[in-house]
Amino acid sequence: MEIILKQDVVNLGHKDDIVTVKDGYGANYLIPQGMAIMATPTAKKIHAENMKQRAHKEAKIREDATTLANKLEGLTVKVATKVSQTGKIFGSINNIQVADALLAMGHEVDRKNISITGEDNVKQVGVYDAVIKCYRDIKANIKIEVVGEE
Repeated sequence: MEIILKQDVVNLGHKDDIVTVKDGYGANYLIPQGMAIMATPTAKKIHAENMKQRAHKEAKIREDATTLANKLEGLTVKVATKVSQTGKIFGSINNIQVADALLAMGHEVDRKNISITGEDNVKQVGVYDAVIKCYRDIKANIKIEVVGEE
C-alpha cells in the first residue's frame, strides 16, 4: 500500500514522503491516526503540485539549518550540576539541560533534536558527545562537558 505521510513518522519517513507500507499498518494505524493518506493518482498529482510550490521554501530552511549546523559543529557546551565527592551526579543530565545551556550561549535548539550518543543517562562528570539534528539530514556534532557546581 502506498501512502503519503502527513507528518514525520519515526523509522518510516518525513512529512510529504510517499512510502510503501504493509496494508494493515497503513489502513489500521497510519490513516485512522491522521498520519497519512492513501496515495491515489489524484492525491499524487495534488502532492506533486504542493511539493513544487514548497521547493523554494525548503531551500531557505536548508540554508538556515546549514548555517546553524556550521555554528554548532565542534562546539563544547558546559553544563554545571551538583555532584558528590566521588564525581557522581545527583540525578542525571539530559537533553533539556543541554538545550538550556545552548540557549544561554545564544543558540536556540529544540530539545527533541538533541541526542547524547552512546549514553542513556549522563550520571558522571566528564565529556560526552552529542548530535544535534538541525534538519532532515543536516546534523552537527558537539561536546558536552559536565562539571560540578562551585
